[in-house]
Amino acid sequence: MVRMKRIEAYIRVNKLEEVKQALENAGIVGLSCGQVRGYGRQLGRTDKYRGSTYAVNLLPKMHVEVIVKDDDLEEGIDAILRASQTGEIGDGKIFVSEIVDAIRIRTGERGDAAIS
Repeated sequence: MVRMKRIEAYIRVNKLEEVKQALENAGIVGLSCGQVRGYGRQLGRTDKYRGSTYAVNLLPKMHVEVIVKDDDLEEGIDAILRASQTGEIGDGKIFVSEIVDAIRIRTGERGDAAIS
Protein backbone atom coordinates (compact mmCIF):
# COMPACT_ATOMS: atom_id res chain seq x y z
CA MET A 1 0.00 0.00 0.00
CA VAL A 2 1.29 3.47 -0.89
CA ARG A 3 1.72 5.83 2.04
CA MET A 4 -0.42 8.97 2.05
CA LYS A 5 -0.38 12.34 3.80
CA ARG A 6 -2.99 14.94 4.66
CA ILE A 7 -2.06 18.55 3.95
CA GLU A 8 -4.19 21.00 5.93
CA ALA A 9 -3.72 24.67 5.18
CA TYR A 10 -5.29 27.71 6.79
CA ILE A 11 -4.99 30.53 4.26
CA ARG A 12 -6.39 33.97 3.51
CA VAL A 13 -9.92 33.81 2.07
CA ASN A 14 -8.91 35.74 -1.06
CA LYS A 15 -6.15 33.20 -1.88
CA LEU A 16 -8.41 30.16 -2.34
CA GLU A 17 -8.70 30.33 -6.14
CA GLU A 18 -4.93 30.80 -6.54
CA VAL A 19 -4.23 27.81 -4.27
CA LYS A 20 -6.78 25.68 -6.11
CA GLN A 21 -5.20 26.54 -9.47
CA ALA A 22 -1.66 25.93 -8.17
CA LEU A 23 -2.64 22.46 -6.89
CA GLU A 24 -4.29 21.61 -10.22
CA ASN A 25 -1.18 22.78 -12.08
CA ALA A 26 0.89 20.48 -9.84
CA GLY A 27 -1.32 17.55 -10.86
CA ILE A 28 -3.04 17.30 -7.48
CA VAL A 29 -6.78 16.88 -7.88
CA GLY A 30 -9.45 16.88 -5.23
CA LEU A 31 -9.63 19.07 -2.17
CA SER A 32 -11.99 20.00 0.59
CA CYS A 33 -12.37 23.53 1.85
CA GLY A 34 -14.50 25.56 4.15
CA GLN A 35 -14.52 28.96 5.74
CA VAL A 36 -13.41 29.03 9.37
CA ARG A 37 -12.65 31.76 11.90
CA GLY A 38 -9.60 32.01 14.11
CA TYR A 39 -6.46 33.91 14.94
CA GLY A 40 -2.76 33.33 15.33
CA ARG A 41 0.12 35.70 15.81
CA GLN A 42 -1.84 38.74 14.57
CA LEU A 43 -4.31 38.34 17.50
CA GLY A 44 -7.22 39.70 15.50
CA ARG A 45 -7.69 43.36 14.64
CA THR A 46 -9.67 46.40 15.72
CA ASP A 47 -12.40 48.03 13.65
CA LYS A 48 -14.50 51.15 14.04
CA TYR A 49 -18.25 51.07 13.65
CA ARG A 50 -20.36 54.18 14.13
CA GLY A 51 -17.58 55.88 16.04
CA SER A 52 -16.92 53.00 18.44
CA THR A 53 -13.77 50.87 18.33
CA TYR A 54 -14.20 47.17 18.86
CA ALA A 55 -11.92 44.12 18.66
CA VAL A 56 -12.43 41.46 16.03
CA ASN A 57 -10.65 38.51 17.63
CA LEU A 58 -11.63 35.78 15.17
CA LEU A 59 -10.61 36.49 11.59
CA PRO A 60 -12.02 34.66 8.56
CA LYS A 61 -9.71 32.06 7.00
CA MET A 62 -10.10 29.23 4.50
CA HIS A 63 -9.35 25.69 5.65
CA VAL A 64 -8.05 23.65 2.70
CA GLU A 65 -7.49 19.92 3.02
CA VAL A 66 -5.78 17.71 0.43
CA ILE A 67 -4.83 14.02 0.61
CA VAL A 68 -1.75 13.12 -1.45
CA LYS A 69 0.63 10.21 -2.03
CA ASP A 70 3.96 10.63 -0.24
CA ASP A 71 5.62 11.26 -3.62
CA ASP A 72 3.40 14.32 -4.18
CA LEU A 73 3.78 15.82 -0.70
CA GLU A 74 6.53 18.38 -1.34
CA GLU A 75 4.96 19.46 -4.63
CA GLY A 76 1.63 20.01 -2.87
CA ILE A 77 3.22 22.02 -0.06
CA ASP A 78 5.21 24.13 -2.53
CA ALA A 79 2.07 24.83 -4.61
CA ILE A 80 0.17 26.07 -1.55
CA LEU A 81 3.13 28.17 -0.36
CA ARG A 82 3.70 29.83 -3.74
CA ALA A 83 0.01 30.63 -4.22
CA SER A 84 -0.80 31.90 -0.72
CA GLN A 85 2.34 33.63 0.51
CA THR A 86 2.24 37.44 0.75
CA GLY A 87 5.02 37.83 3.33
CA GLU A 88 2.69 39.48 5.85
CA ILE A 89 1.42 38.28 9.20
CA GLY A 90 -1.82 36.39 8.69
CA ASP A 91 -0.74 34.34 5.64
CA GLY A 92 -1.67 31.18 7.53
CA LYS A 93 -0.22 27.77 8.36
CA ILE A 94 0.24 24.36 6.74
CA PHE A 95 0.03 21.12 8.73
CA VAL A 96 0.97 17.64 7.47
CA SER A 97 -0.20 14.37 9.00
CA GLU A 98 -0.17 10.66 8.15
CA ILE A 99 -3.15 8.93 6.58
CA VAL A 100 -3.49 5.27 7.55
CA ASP A 101 -5.98 4.31 4.82
CA ALA A 102 -8.47 5.74 2.36
CA ILE A 103 -11.57 3.97 1.02
CA ARG A 104 -13.68 5.08 -1.94
CA ILE A 105 -17.23 4.37 -0.77
CA ARG A 106 -18.70 3.80 -4.26
CA THR A 107 -16.25 1.07 -5.34
CA GLY A 108 -14.55 -0.06 -2.15
CA GLU A 109 -11.10 0.82 -3.60
CA ARG A 110 -8.47 1.33 -0.92
CA GLY A 111 -5.23 3.24 -0.49
CA ASP A 112 -3.88 5.42 -3.27
CA ALA A 113 -6.46 4.02 -5.72
CA ALA A 114 -9.16 5.67 -3.61
CA ILE A 115 -7.60 9.13 -3.91
CA SER A 116 -6.72 9.03 -7.61
